[in-house]
Amino acid sequence: MPSALPEGEPAPPSGELPAYALKALGSGPFGVYVHVPFCTVRCGYCDFNTYTLAELGVDGASVGTYADTALRELELATRVLGPTAPAVKTVFFGGGTPTVLAASDLVKVLYGIRTRFGLADGVEVTTEANPDSVTPQSLLTLAAGGFTRVSVGMQSAVPHVLATLERTHDPVNVARAVEAAKAAGLKVSVDLIYGTPGESMLDWRASLDAAIELEPDHISAYALVVEEGTKLGAQVRRGQVPAPEDDDEAAKYELADQALAAAGFGWYEVSNWARTEADRCRHNEGYWADGHWWGVGPGAHSHVGGVRWWNVKHPNAFATRLGSGLSPAAGRELLTDEQLYDERVLLGVRLVDGLPIDDLRPEGSSAVAGLIADGLVDGLSALRPRRVVLTLRGRLLADTVVRRLLGF
Repeated sequence: MPSALPEGEPAPPSGELPAYALKALGSGPFGVYVHVPFCTVRCGYCDFNTYTLAELGVDGASVGTYADTALRELELATRVLGPTAPAVKTVFFGGGTPTVLAASDLVKVLYGIRTRFGLADGVEVTTEANPDSVTPQSLLTLAAGGFTRVSVGMQSAVPHVLATLERTHDPVNVARAVEAAKAAGLKVSVDLIYGTPGESMLDWRASLDAAIELEPDHISAYALVVEEGTKLGAQVRRGQVPAPEDDDEAAKYELADQALAAAGFGWYEVSNWARTEADRCRHNEGYWADGHWWGVGPGAHSHVGGVRWWNVKHPNAFATRLGSGLSPAAGRELLTDEQLYDERVLLGVRLVDGLPIDDLRPEGSSAVAGLIADGLVDGLSALRPRRVVLTLRGRLLADTVVRRLLGF
């Protein structure tokens, strides 16, 4: 079951934003996220806002009509943000499985973004994809339509690990998808998950080696989190499969960092490695740098100028509201200075460039020496250029570092 929406105040039916938020829009990067809520099957560990095709009707929420529904929200976005909205620097299609849609429909939505806002020079346009949901022709269509990057959901190279995760793709097809993406001229990222019940260190090493052998531009590696309400969560609760262990996941993270560094990848965010600075995911960097973005689609979240809002979750409700000329936003939050500060610390400390010590409040500045003594923060970086930069051990305990910097 997808996770619940956050609590907040009601969002205006028109979608309008406070004047101060619109004024701030030009102060940072502006991106667009497009959520595609469709999957052929739901994996047992997933709590994203996704639906299998059998779960949905056709009231504006079908695969065939979804592009037009998304364009309606983009029309709303142009009315809300006004004619002075900046050109879009990054676009990210996520899900779900965006490539369940026809490649021509994904290009159609991207064209809608281009005609309404304009795309900045050097724009990054990414779509997530499952290995079995793309073909050489579909990838060529995406590249010709303006996409620059594809993020392939590999997760593991080991069949029994994929089976536990209920991933249905054939590991062989990962290589085929990556090669086809490269042939189309697209940059490639692959996503991995570690800590799956029953995954040995040898299994994890095999997955890392397989990912490295693909020679992608970027690799993401995420620790498995067992979410309440998922099938895997129920299996763990009933004792059918063991829960992930913190020590095991820490050891696997250390192995990943070692193997990826040896292969020429540098970490730039706790869970992300890139071959070069140019290969980093600039869209995600916009999130981490407190940028502005409009999230299109059911359950999508947006942030502009200190206002965060989120859309209704069900695709039918999303389509119905747009069809009635209403904003699909279910609620919103006007972020306080305290919340904005907490988020800057939470996100900034996870980045390789770290967090300026001079930006910290007194309780944060006074905590730095202790964090260095505990081996969680790099001492040289704290001296010059006076930034909080995590050590490898600090990356494993990033939440602890954040709590101490916030004075908790």
